Amino acid sequence: MDVLRRFLRSLPAATGLAIVLVALAAAILGPAISPHDPDAQDIMSRLLPPLSQGEEGAHWLGTDALGRDILSRLIVGARVSMLVGVSAMVVSALVGVSAGLAAGYDDRGVGRALMAVADVQLAIPFLVLALAVVAVLGPSLLNLILVLGVANWVQYARVVRAECLVLRNLDFVLAAQAAGTRPIRIVTRHLLPNVMSSVTVISGLLVAKMILFESSLSFLGLGVPPSIPTWGAMIADGRNYVANAWWVAAMPGFALFLTVIGINLVGDRLRDMLDPRLSQVEN
Repeated sequence: MDVLRRFLRSLPAATGLAIVLVALAAAILGPAISPHDPDAQDIMSRLLPPLSQGEEGAHWLGTDALGRDILSRLIVGARVSMLVGVSAMVVSALVGVSAGLAAGYDDRGVGRALMAVADVQLAIPFLVLALAVVAVLGPSLLNLILVLGVANWVQYARVVRAECLVLRNLDFVLAAQAAGTRPIRIVTRHLLPNVMSSVTVISGLLVAKMILFESSLSFLGLGVPPSIPTWGAMIADGRNYVANAWWVAAMPGFALFLTVIGINLVGDRLRDMLDPRLSQVEN
């Protein structure tokens, strides 16, 4: 409770947390709270503005070119965005933290090889890599998660490696080595807990980045299959109607904007709380 109270002292962080909780609720509950069937088409109710009344009931955020309720599609689309964001972050964290720990503890053959692979991957623009892989493998939710996860492990690896290079020369690690402790135990019991604060901060900010990348690929038609509502695909569908039906593209864009801002606010607050220097200033 003390940690939560410290977190909520910041109004931006509290606002960001509220936005994230709303997005998570929409992702978890999904169709159960949707006012309409997100895939139901009603040509007679096409391109209705927000706060309109259609044949099937009220459309609070309007309808698209096929008469589908935008609010319902936003709620269902939140599930895809949050699932991809969190799952891809977990994949990146598992690969990146493992590589960073290995390279930081033993900065010789294996460590240098891993960092060489990381340098090569950094030289390739992420969007180009993602477009190439998704175009070859085809649009699917699993392929998208794997592509985003594997393409972003370098951030974890470089930060964790840098911290491990410092930690491995400290007294508690040297004492464990002198006592004959196995390397795997030193890494898991002494190094990993001490890098978790940085991993937590990176994870919070990376979720927002993953959501943006998923929306970008869906906008280009290379994300999940077109039958699944996503915010990026909704923006792409509405770009031809901006002049006379701005809400078709603006509503999913605004939902994407709010979600990313909320996650970034939460991540910034976590960074402030986990940084000892900033914590001392706050206290």
